[in-house]
Amino acid sequence: MPTLLYLHGFNSSSQSKKALQTQHWLAVNAPEVEFICPDLPPFADQAFAIIESVVKASCKDKKIVVIGSSMGGFYATCLIERYNMLGVLINPAVSPARGLNSWIGENKNYITGEKWVFEKHHVIEFDVLDPLVIRQSHNYMVLLQTADEILDYRDAQTRYQGARFVIEEGGDHSFMHYEQHLPDIYEFLMMGIT
Repeated sequence: MPTLLYLHGFNSSSQSKKALQTQHWLAVNAPEVEFICPDLPPFADQAFAIIESVVKASCKDKKIVVIGSSMGGFYATCLIERYNMLGVLINPAVSPARGLNSWIGENKNYITGEKWVFEKHHVIEFDVLDPLVIRQSHNYMVLLQTADEILDYRDAQTRYQGARFVIEEGGDHSFMHYEQHLPDIYEFLMMGIT
């Protein structure tokens, strides 16, 4: 039985809209696929330790693929480059350390309301984790919307050259109508499993 690991965005949770849409679609259309979506802290070292522990536990006896949204797309990139797995990125954060200084100080999770404090060394963690080069470009499907108000879609277009792209005019950072792409996402990810 394959495993699909869904990685939510920065300051979000496993209860994000796209995570729940993915889980529901799989339950209806591919119930044999195990769905895992861990709650990730906003700190790169802690988050990636959780992600790697899931991968190491799952990949002993089954194939694992990944979907990552925004910052989850960054973490998915780190996984794909380390473990040569297939992944789908949705409006991914590209080299996110560049834009995280504005988060320094106290923050509150968008979904859970939990308060947390971000410090300068947390920004550096993202920089250290960032892969220098994308070597597995054929392992990526990248979904971008040009009106993303948080990230410039062209950064991802440049970063993931050679990947399979779906670029839609308009939209927003949440990637509007994501659920309509789930059949194609599933087909791409299962290519490497069957």
